[in-house]
Amino acid sequence: MTRPPATPEVTGPGETEPDGATPADRGAADTSRDRVGQVSPERDEGRRVAGEHERGRRGRGNVAASHAAPPSAPKHRAESSADIRFERVLEELRSRVRAIEFSEGLPGANEGMTARNDVLSQLDDYVLPRVRRPDVPLLIAVAGSTGAGKSTLVNSLVGEQVTTTGVRRPTTNSPVLACNPTDVGWFSEASFLPTLPRVRQQGLAMPGKDGMLVLAASECMPEGVALLDTPDVDSAVAAHHEFAAKFLDAADLWMFVTTSTRYADARVWDFLRVARDRNTSLAVVLSRVPRRGRAQLLDHFGAMLEANGLGNATRFAISETDQISGERFTSNVADDVRSYLAEVAGDLAQRDLVSRRTFIGVVDSFLTRVPELTRQVETQVEIGRNLELAVENAYSTALQRAAEAIGDGSLLGGNLLARWREIAASGELVRAMRPRKKRRNQAAEEESAARVRALEQAIRDTLEALVVSSAERAAEEVVANWGEIPGADALAERAGGSQVPEDLGRRAREAVIEWQASVQEMISADGATKRSVARVVTIDKEAIALVMIIELLGYASTAATENRSVPPPQRLLKGLFGSESLRSIGRRARDDLYSRITEVLQAERARFDDALANAKLPGEGDAVQLYHATYNLEIAR
Repeated sequence: MTRPPATPEVTGPGETEPDGATPADRGAADTSRDRVGQVSPERDEGRRVAGEHERGRRGRGNVAASHAAPPSAPKHRAESSADIRFERVLEELRSRVRAIEFSEGLPGANEGMTARNDVLSQLDDYVLPRVRRPDVPLLIAVAGSTGAGKSTLVNSLVGEQVTTTGVRRPTTNSPVLACNPTDVGWFSEASFLPTLPRVRQQGLAMPGKDGMLVLAASECMPEGVALLDTPDVDSAVAAHHEFAAKFLDAADLWMFVTTSTRYADARVWDFLRVARDRNTSLAVVLSRVPRRGRAQLLDHFGAMLEANGLGNATRFAISETDQISGERFTSNVADDVRSYLAEVAGDLAQRDLVSRRTFIGVVDSFLTRVPELTRQVETQVEIGRNLELAVENAYSTALQRAAEAIGDGSLLGGNLLARWREIAASGELVRAMRPRKKRRNQAAEEESAARVRALEQAIRDTLEALVVSSAERAAEEVVANWGEIPGADALAERAGGSQVPEDLGRRAREAVIEWQASVQEMISADGATKRSVARVVTIDKEAIALVMIIELLGYASTAATENRSVPPPQRLLKGLFGSESLRSIGRRARDDLYSRITEVLQAERARFDDALANAKLPGEGDAVQLYHATYNLEIAR
């Protein structure tokens, strides 16, 4: 159950006065007030606890006074093919819910994890155990506010002290479960809340460690019924009231205890509304009710129950009294509560109605709770889609901008353009393409080769800078877009943020070098130029490749074409390539460059893709499967 954070509160001293008068002594009208208009209409299939409980003054014995026998027939189902299918549907639902993961820190995560854990724990701790073992003992959880007298009431109902009492109990987060010794096995780790450690103890349950369930076996308890004294629902420690909620989720009947000074607290109504929404079998006990103003107080409490849709809840009033010994009431103030539980414990039909109502209510609640969980899944699915789209758009745009820069000549500036003009204006490229017999001396050849290498280096530097700057801009756009989603900035930080990896420049340079070599291979392999290239020395092939690259970088689109002293690359290439061959090599070289840049950018974006994959965001299939499992449950029930 989802609860707001616990806040420490202090119970006022109230008005203490002995109240030994019985309902009979005060007359029928006062008896009605003591029970605060106690009603509980019956619904078909046991969805409501039967009728008004006409109870007068009862004996002061314990719950076992009715000599209840354990149920001998299944409470919720008989072994049939329909029941087996129902169990399979529940197990499928459990499997689907358990498989759901949420990305912490993103919208929907906290709500989704809470909803997931609530549904899963109630399936594991309550629904499936009762489907598989219908004769499980009836579990009555006594819950309520700090200082409401829960432990005193539990001891009084059992008939002996099984739990310690006090406004600040030493066992604040150590719940005590009282049951008949023959039923202790039902509440072992293998059957009941398996993840919760526990200790077994005969008689009085001494304080245990926080988070440990204390099993108190008592011969005073009837077989087939157990009483659970839960932690305070308004504990100052959030884990304590969440712990209490976990026990309530596993119970068949909630007995909620609050005081005349605390019943209006928001925490009380948070829990009561959960019982209302799930149609849980519920009894409400208003304790420490003073004699002065008693009728007005009970009327107001009843009006609040009505206003919150709980007018049909079974309810009781316990007068404020100091007649307590052995941490039990010595007066008859709890007789009505004891009599009610004795009826439930002693009547198999009544016990079945109580448990059936809660069981059906919980199963029906899944028809709304699972879709609510699914909506949180869909919230994170949409966030995941937006995060992925931001990455895709950023790096697709980066590749597009790089392609435009390559084709529009904007790269041909600065050092690259200077190197090209230097080598083209000097006639080095024209001379480099001459037949071998007209080659120059060694010194001239080395000087020419140096100019060619300088141009080749300028091309590498320019393309490397293009790839790195494109990746940097893409990363910045991803981080900016992710930053608009609450919590996604932490995800971006885990991916490395806008700072590109240190080895990106090296990887970009290697890709450019490999591409330059690939262009040379294309030129060498082209059938139309083999005869021409055969007359040229090795360095000429490199020079031709550089001329081809300058042409691919959009030289024709630049203002450099106006300089008539520098021959355009296309003029130099026409003597070696036919038009069709030139277009083919240019197209393949350009596509190869785009492919290599894409590969580098894809490797760079992988850090964002990996961050999304590791974020454990649910997928669209998870939501579809949850809806499908809910539909199957609705049909099966």
